[in-house]
Amino acid sequence: MIALARKYRPKQFADLIVQDHVGAALRGAVASDRVAHGYLFAGPRGVGKTTAARILAMALNCERRSPAGEPCGECESCTRIWNGAANLDVVELDAASNRGVDDARDLRERAMYAASAEHRHKVYIVDEAHMLTREAWNTLLKILEEPPPRVVFVFATTEPQKIAQSATPILSRLQRFDFRRIGPRAIVERLKQVLAAEGLAAEDDALQLIAKSADGGMRDGLSLLDQVLSFGEGPVTVERVRGVLGLIPEETYGELLQLVAERDARAVFPLVDRLVDAGADL
Repeated sequence: MIALARKYRPKQFADLIVQDHVGAALRGAVASDRVAHGYLFAGPRGVGKTTAARILAMALNCERRSPAGEPCGECESCTRIWNGAANLDVVELDAASNRGVDDARDLRERAMYAASAEHRHKVYIVDEAHMLTREAWNTLLKILEEPPPRVVFVFATTEPQKIAQSATPILSRLQRFDFRRIGPRAIVERLKQVLAAEGLAAEDDALQLIAKSADGGMRDGLSLLDQVLSFGEGPVTVERVRGVLGLIPEETYGELLQLVAERDARAVFPLVDRLVDAGADL
């Protein structure tokens, strides 16, 4: 079974949640044939950086791209890129495990070759870009200054300040987009859409709890929903979410507040012992 975060990953710029400023700019660049040779996507984890990079790669190589710059999401090229399948023109790299100067040289040399067809673009998506060493960035500097035609680099990072410290000259060669943290309301709305598509039900309070625990990440929200759905049958309830996430029951908070209001210091300690025995993080 495909994970919900993967199954419902956006296929078009318009589908990016909360990142309207990014989607509009990239869609306009594709439509007007003004795509930059290098981008830096910065922001918290799970907010759509890699997804936006894939959609950009899809749009640049789509066989049925719309005049507005949106990929069709259905052609063979779009499907292969969206699924992360092997592709001659779109390459994804994890800088955490490909961070050295030799890896950068290999990337630079591969980028010098033309795309597989005249109308296509080569797109290199580098995740966790802040993990690249200073020497690796220096190796890439020249090709970012004078890039080959129809080659696009997209660097995604959760820690742009580290790139600023180790590769300041690189930043002036890239267009930077800052991705926003996704609010609980937007996460809840998306969870409702996913549940409706799956034919499942959930309590609103349960979805609010998942959204709060996702901490601004849509991917984390969908992953938590997946986890809760695997925990049992029937509608998603608050109790089920609390059980999966290991959260303290609301009744315990009420009991603690009652003891505080009554100034019953002696009864607080047994309550704390119960919480510790239950594995609560105090």
